[in-house]
Amino acid sequence: MTERLLQFIWQFQYFNKQELFTTTGEPVQILFAGQYNTNQGPDFSNAKIKIGHTTWAGTAELHIKTSDWQKHNHQHDSNYNNVILHIVWEDDGAKNGLPVLELQGRVSKILLDRYEELMKATAFIPCEKSIQTVRDITWKSWKDRLLAERLLRKSALVETYLQQNNYHWEETFWWLLARNFGIKVNAEAFEEIARSITLNVLAKSKTQIHQLEALLLGQAGLLKGKFEEDYPVMLQKEYQFQKHKYGLKPCSSPVFFLRMRPGSFPTIRLAQLAMLIHDSSHLFSKIKEAVSVKDVKSWFDVTANDYWHYHYRLDDPSGYKKKKLGASMTDNIIINTIVPVLFAYGNYHNEDKYKENALQWLEETEAENNNITKGFQQLGVENKNAFDSQALIELKNEYCGKKRCLECGVGNAILSNKFIKGE
Repeated sequence: MTERLLQFIWQFQYFNKQELFTTTGEPVQILFAGQYNTNQGPDFSNAKIKIGHTTWAGTAELHIKTSDWQKHNHQHDSNYNNVILHIVWEDDGAKNGLPVLELQGRVSKILLDRYEELMKATAFIPCEKSIQTVRDITWKSWKDRLLAERLLRKSALVETYLQQNNYHWEETFWWLLARNFGIKVNAEAFEEIARSITLNVLAKSKTQIHQLEALLLGQAGLLKGKFEEDYPVMLQKEYQFQKHKYGLKPCSSPVFFLRMRPGSFPTIRLAQLAMLIHDSSHLFSKIKEAVSVKDVKSWFDVTANDYWHYHYRLDDPSGYKKKKLGASMTDNIIINTIVPVLFAYGNYHNEDKYKENALQWLEETEAENNNITKGFQQLGVENKNAFDSQALIELKNEYCGKKRCLECGVGNAILSNKFIKGE
């Protein structure tokens, strides 16, 4: 038994409530178990419990043993002055002047065994053996909750960016967009590049693709050394001019090529990002007003300029291949940048239409295919679009990986034996 499991049992009243008595023999009737408190103070607030002939309203505290009250020094903490009932798993005879209710012997052994199995599990997820028994209706409501939690958490991250640039939404979007273009390997470096070049500077060069490439590649430290080909030589000279003109300082974060597919090399991604800037203006404002995710995808249908059709690196010719951004990368940007920023915008301004668009666009975007989604699909869990994917990633990272089964809708269903197929 753990204290958190005991709190779970009390919160959902998963114990035999017939003929309840305190350890001193007074009858107990639970009118309201209280609201679970995750902050400082007793475990449950606003409880309402009848003990003997008197109905009490106040807080309730739970411990494994009665003596834990003294061990935790609650007797010296004024936050616990309003406790009306001390609920314990095992009464070890300690006295603290409060009525004590012992739950040992009143909880289903099936629940306890299932919990122990979940905590000891070493599989992909703790409930791997039981997950297929959970009903679809439970999955639907829990996925909705998971996605909301994920987007609210990402909204908080967007908020920190906004605080750093005086709540400039376009600038914030630019930083996060550039970070996304860097994918995991070069995310930090690409964000630093974006932070070093303001949108005002980019706007002055947006009609000249070579100037944009020079700015991005130069700040990334990719225009150093001696080049043989005319184009990189021209970019190098252009960067030196722009660097002096705007007082730019090259970024300190290195960019990496190792263990990457050539199509994802930082040179290619920066060239594609330059073309996106060249082809668009006030991009986030356009996204806010977009009616369909198809429109958004069309704006990201960009291809790096002709030089890159024959190169993956500067001064290193290769076979012909157009360096188009691609549907998979566009979906990645929608999922990891556009939707979170749009949802954050709606949340910040309390405008539901933006949040609704964000959720709708996830439903209209292809499902992600990674180790997490594959793991759930192998267990029979549906992953039909990006809405599902993002919910499953949140579930794995924030619940399964941390074994927060007691706070998980699926774990709760398995433990409580409710919303299980055939039961």
